[in-house]
Amino acid sequence: MDSLSVPPSSSHHSSQLSPDERKLLAKLEEQNRLLETDSKSLYSVNGVLRSPCSSKIFSFEEDSSTWGCVVDNWDEWSKKKVKQLKEMIRKGIHPHFRPTVWQMLCNAHSVSVREQYSELLQKTCPCEKVIEKDLSRIFSQHQLFQGLHSSIQQPLFNVLKAYSVLDHEVGYNQGSAFIAGLLLMQMPEVEAFGVFLRLMQDFRLRELYRPRMVELGCCVFQLEGLIQDQLPELYSHFQTHAFYTSTFSSSWFLTVFLSCLPLTAANRVFDIFMCEGLEIVFRVGMAILQMTQTELLKLDMEGMTQFLEKTAPQQMDRDPGRMITTAYQIKYDSKRMKKLEKEYTAIKMKEMEEQEEMKKLHSENKLLRQRIDTLEKRFCEDAVWKLGQECARIRLREAEHRHVLKQMEIKMLLMEKSSTVPDEVSMQYLHEQLVGGKLREAEALTGLREIKHHIKDLEEKWQDQLCSLQLKRITERMHSQHERLQDIMMQNQRLHSLLGQTTEEEQHKRLGRRISYESHQQAPDDEEQEEDVTAVRKLQDQIAQLQAQIRRLSRQKEATRLQHNDT
Repeated sequence: MDSLSVPPSSSHHSSQLSPDERKLLAKLEEQNRLLETDSKSLYSVNGVLRSPCSSKIFSFEEDSSTWGCVVDNWDEWSKKKVKQLKEMIRKGIHPHFRPTVWQMLCNAHSVSVREQYSELLQKTCPCEKVIEKDLSRIFSQHQLFQGLHSSIQQPLFNVLKAYSVLDHEVGYNQGSAFIAGLLLMQMPEVEAFGVFLRLMQDFRLRELYRPRMVELGCCVFQLEGLIQDQLPELYSHFQTHAFYTSTFSSSWFLTVFLSCLPLTAANRVFDIFMCEGLEIVFRVGMAILQMTQTELLKLDMEGMTQFLEKTAPQQMDRDPGRMITTAYQIKYDSKRMKKLEKEYTAIKMKEMEEQEEMKKLHSENKLLRQRIDTLEKRFCEDAVWKLGQECARIRLREAEHRHVLKQMEIKMLLMEKSSTVPDEVSMQYLHEQLVGGKLREAEALTGLREIKHHIKDLEEKWQDQLCSLQLKRITERMHSQHERLQDIMMQNQRLHSLLGQTTEEEQHKRLGRRISYESHQQAPDDEEQEEDVTAVRKLQDQIAQLQAQIRRLSRQKEATRLQHNDT
């Protein structure tokens, strides 16, 4: 900052100040007196800082006159003695003048927000419950607020709620509680809200707290670039252990080290932040890593996390001056930081383009999925209808076969009851019925093979359309029909066996030759139908077995007759 362009406060030289400026300075001095006389204030009348986090004691007499001069001649210091003012702030603002200087550094004293603040508190916001929950957890756990529950908790809730009502996009962020809490430890509630408002608008805090936190990602990326450039060994160690920079540095930027460092060191960092902005966060972060590099190189990921959260802050608090001195020995190249910012922006742009492309592909995929579902539904309906027709035809054939078999069984029963051997006409009729049954059976087998081929084709199409389950069910039904046809074949064999027992040897030989001849005549001529030829061969084997059985029975009958004659 080449100039601290903040309106001047009052001066001992009343001729140089306007009436409004003298009035403002009188107001600030009155606030300081109230803080000194307030028994609940962090500062006692004797000028001793009563910090709940530090035992360090400041004397108001030390550098009091110098900072008093700065406050009284703020316009001159902020415009003409910028370098000297920065050096003084880097050494630490005197606690007595810290509230006033903070308001002047961010130009918060130039605008009154009292009426706006009251109006905001009258409204409601969806973040109230979240704020209450976070504050109860933060107050009970963090050393920054230990011992200050009653004096800060409600004002802190009010400040955070008022801003969340004012800025709907940002709303509330947990890191902002630390910023507002530190301000309330230095000044009254309304003034703290005014300073907090200026920090959010002019010090990049609002960008850090925005929902997508792109600015925070950029800061972490820039810090990682600094580590890679200036601490390459430590950077390599982080990479080896998958220890990401965002793991430990996000809170640094979101709370300006207030959630990490004890109060004494945190105040020193925040003094410089109010003057120079986020650059001090980069510098102090690099200083901490440089000062603790030896210890970090000996630790794994979990050990480094614990070290940076607990051990390192305590080391920094022992000598905050050394930490600040080391921070300004860090090489901070603005051009390099701009380059890193451009690289991060390019990466984010590429990611956004990829996300848009993914959304587009997802949308197209959804439309294609809908079209496929529609086609699958149509295909399934057609396939089910066709299979239903095939099943109906099979059931009709099955019924016809059952009827024929029933008629043949009736005739066989009649033949068994009669003692006479059926004449040749009856045998011829029965033979014709048997041949007809065999032919119908062959036709059924052929139809069944066609259905199997058809089902196989349907199964392949069904799998392509991800509908295999329904086809399996239909296939099971086809197998059931096949089993029923096998039952019919077995019944035909029984019928043929019964028929063979009712004839004489000569008649059965003639009947066997005729059946064999007609079976050859009726068999398919096409040699490619291997399954039909196999069925005929099986039938011939069965007939041969029957003929052998008939011959055996005939011999037994002849032997019985001879034995009877001898008797």
